[in-house]
Amino acid sequence: MTNEKYTDGAGQATATPSSHNVSHTSSPPSHHNSREPLPLWRKLYNIVTWTPPNCRWDPEKPPKFSMGLNVLFAFAGAFTVANLYYNHPILNILAKDFGVAYEKVAQIPTVMQAGYAAGLLFLCPLGDLFPRRPFVLILVFFTANMWLGLCITTNFAVFTGISFITAITTVTPQLMLPLVGDLAPPNRRAAALSIVVSGFMLGILVARVLSGTISNFVSWRYVYWMSLGLQYAIFILLWLFMPNYPSTNPAGLNYFKMLWSILVMLTKHPVLVQACIISFFTASTFTGFWTTLTFLLSGAPYHYDPVVIGLFGLIGIAAMCTGPVYAHIVTDKYVPLMSVIVGELCSLLGICLGTYLGAFTVAGPVLEAFLIDFGMQTAQIANRSSIYAIEPKGRNRVNTAFMVATFCGQLMGTAAGNHIYAQGGWVRSGSASVGFIGAALVFCAIRGPYETRWVGWKGGWMLRKRVVGSADGHTAEQERHQLPPNAEVDVEVGAEEKVLEEMAAEEVTSSGDEKRASDAEKGDDRSGKSISQESLGEIRPAKL
Repeated sequence: MTNEKYTDGAGQATATPSSHNVSHTSSPPSHHNSREPLPLWRKLYNIVTWTPPNCRWDPEKPPKFSMGLNVLFAFAGAFTVANLYYNHPILNILAKDFGVAYEKVAQIPTVMQAGYAAGLLFLCPLGDLFPRRPFVLILVFFTANMWLGLCITTNFAVFTGISFITAITTVTPQLMLPLVGDLAPPNRRAAALSIVVSGFMLGILVARVLSGTISNFVSWRYVYWMSLGLQYAIFILLWLFMPNYPSTNPAGLNYFKMLWSILVMLTKHPVLVQACIISFFTASTFTGFWTTLTFLLSGAPYHYDPVVIGLFGLIGIAAMCTGPVYAHIVTDKYVPLMSVIVGELCSLLGICLGTYLGAFTVAGPVLEAFLIDFGMQTAQIANRSSIYAIEPKGRNRVNTAFMVATFCGQLMGTAAGNHIYAQGGWVRSGSASVGFIGAALVFCAIRGPYETRWVGWKGGWMLRKRVVGSADGHTAEQERHQLPPNAEVDVEVGAEEKVLEEMAAEEVTSSGDEKRASDAEKGDDRSGKSISQESLGEIRPAKL
């Protein structure tokens, strides 16, 4: 760290190391002795939001997004998202323990999903207003403390209410994803996002497997105590290693205008609307499959018990392992739309195999479980890589729009899958999913990777990214976290490169022309003067 003052992004200046030394060594003023001690909540707040020296923001030496930090975000996301799914396999046990009807205890997953949706809509956009580190740590710490109530309460109403509250604050993984978009270089963004999203999906699967297995041998409360320990472990790891990336809007935003701006973004960016619609239909097939799979496997001709049915979730681990590899090899090098189409085609193949073979052989559902997981992950990562390039200072709001559309698709898939399965069985339910994937492919086809309008393929069919190192293939992103404070960036795509080439040409000309060199010394701006590498950072190229 330098000895200069820096801001934490929220507009509050942090004292220099020398000022810290003075404050600790010098005796406090006399009026401090009469000041009342800080209340407990304030002491906790100071501890939670304190930033270790290795995580503090230094604009001259910004943090590097290492593989270790990438894995930490994936681990934190996995066992935070898992909070929503521990109750799914043990609803009958909860009903017996609390002494309520099964229909009543079945409301808990619905309540938690509603809380998660509220958190997505009302908390996630605040990531564009507050610095992410203290915001995430406060939410994780609050969730862990509230979770303690779920471990000890014997009142079902209290259990339901706390479940709703903790679901609202469980949206911290959705704050981490835009932060990954900020920290990871654009040419590695897809692979970095894929690792974190793989962690999310792993958390969904592991939560169900762990909960069902543990509850078969001991009390279900051990599952919740385990989750409590994991929450505190996540908090400690993030507190030690999560970088304090500054706020993307240090001047502050009006909260209600910020929520309204999400709708405005949907009217400005066709690529965001396209990604939201595609994700809506894709997510509906994902939840529709996993919801109706239990009905298929528990009935004829399989008659599997719940433990075996739960183990089907482990098939998705193979898709999670291959997802980051595909993102690194393909998504980071080719336009995102290509990977979206590949993901949709994989999902379509899996649904067809599972739907029309599932009634005769278990190989159909096995192949569908792998292909639909891989296809959804591939399409989602590619869409995120594309939409994170459109609003560098509003990535949390962009992510909110995308996730709300995805969440609505999941709800539709669950409702439609159950209803259609009850009316027509496995084949008819799967055929509806084929139609959903077909709709997603239609929206993939109506707009090309380089099209700037709402419909069309203007710009060509080229699959390899035209701008090397970009996330979407054509937008050259400025890495703002590597600039000094208050630096202004006003460079259009390719403009900076052109200016630097012109400067280099002038430097070569000036080395062989003594007259121009003498004119440069006199201050003639039109002469070919030698430009040092240090002076390039002081030149602000005009828009071309």
